[in-house]
Amino acid sequence: MDKAHPLSSPMVVRSLEVDKDSFRSHESDEELIGPEVPYLSAIGALTYLANCTRPDIAFAVNLLARYNSSPTRRHWNGVKNIFRYLRGTSDMGLFYSRWIKLNLQGYADAGFLSDPHKACSQTGYVFTCGNTTVSWKSVKQTMVATSSNHSEVFAIHEASRECVWLRNMIEHIQESYGLPSIKDSPTILYEDNATCIAQLSEGFIKWDITKHISPKFFYAHELQKNGEIDVKQIRSSDNLADLFTKVLPTTTFKRLTYGINLQKLKNIASKETEQVSPMFT
Repeated sequence: MDKAHPLSSPMVVRSLEVDKDSFRSHESDEELIGPEVPYLSAIGALTYLANCTRPDIAFAVNLLARYNSSPTRRHWNGVKNIFRYLRGTSDMGLFYSRWIKLNLQGYADAGFLSDPHKACSQTGYVFTCGNTTVSWKSVKQTMVATSSNHSEVFAIHEASRECVWLRNMIEHIQESYGLPSIKDSPTILYEDNATCIAQLSEGFIKWDITKHISPKFFYAHELQKNGEIDVKQIRSSDNLADLFTKVLPTTTFKRLTYGINLQKLKNIASKETEQVSPMFT
C-alpha cells in the first residue's frame, strides 16, 4: 500500500440498510477470500495500532474485525481503505505536554443500531487528560437496545466503570508524589442524550419506558451521588466520543480527530515553545 492513493478518512460512507451495507456478513452466493490474503494479520496489526496510538481508526477496525472467520472481498477492501488512510497520515500521533494539569474528563456516546444485521448498537467513550486522549473504546454492545436512550445508558455505564479505574490510578500517582488530589472534585462526563442524563440524575425509576433496563446500568447514578462523576449534557456535534460510534463525514471526522489532540508532527513542531517539552507517540 506504499504507493496507494491516500484517503482522508479510514472508512467510506456506509449505508445502514441491511441489503446495501457493504460491511454485511458474507452471503451464500459470495466467495470467501483465501489464505493467500493476509486478512487476519492485517486486522491484528491494525488492532494493535488502534489500541495504542491511533484512536481515529478504532471504529473501523472494530467493525472489520467481526468478520475474521469469514472475510470477503468487500471486507478486504475495507481493510485496504484503512491502510490508505494511514498512508496519508503516517506522521500523526497523540501529543502530550509535560506542563499539563491532571484534569480528567470523559465523553460517552452510542451509535444506535450501528449493526443493523443483529440489531446491536455501538458503545464509544474517550477520556482526556490535559486535553489529550488517554483512554478510549469502540465496541459493539452485547445486548439489544430497544431505543437510542437505552443504548446511551449502556454507553454511560461502560464509561463510568472506566472512569473509576482512571481516577484510582491518578489518585495513586498524586499521593505517591505529593500532588494535589482529584478525590474531592468529580470527573465531568459529557453525554449528548438529555433523557439519559435526566434518568441518571434521578436514579432507576421503574416505569413503562425504563422497566426493561436492568438497574445495574444505573451504576453511574451512584457515582454521581457520591461525587465521583458529574454527567453533563453536550451538543452532539461537540461530543468527541462520536468518533468511536459511527462513520462520519470527512469534515466532522477531522474536527473530532483534532479535538482528541491527534495531530501531525509538522503542525506540532510549528507550535512548540520553550516552555513546552512535547512527547509524541
